[in-house]
Amino acid sequence: MATVKLIEYAEASPEVRAVYDDIMATRKVDRVNNFWKALASHPPTLRRTWDTLKSVMAPGALDPLTKEMIYLAVSATNGCNYCIASHTASARGRGMTEAMLGELMAVVGMANETNSLADGYQIEVDEMFRSPV
Repeated sequence: MATVKLIEYAEASPEVRAVYDDIMATRKVDRVNNFWKALASHPPTLRRTWDTLKSVMAPGALDPLTKEMIYLAVSATNGCNYCIASHTASARGRGMTEAMLGELMAVVGMANETNSLADGYQIEVDEMFRSPV
């Protein structure tokens, strides 16, 4: 259960409706999901988060599928069930296969394991990894 009241479109302020309209137009959907409805309880956070997310996730040097898979990997590491579900669906919509998901989760698991080992042993970073390429 959310810790704040979810703001539905019908009860949203004009400021929130403008963000909702942009979300729906940008994503080509007919509704906003619960994440945005929760953030709408504080309109400045809703606007800032949407504007930043829209900018970061726009096509650039990385394609949209790669960005979604990175988002999914970080969400899995952080244990955010909402973001895991949301970005798994989005990545699948952009072409991620079950085999790709399996490999992604294998990399996430391995990275978390080796990160923990490196941190636990407090291993000094090799000089060759410090030099700019």
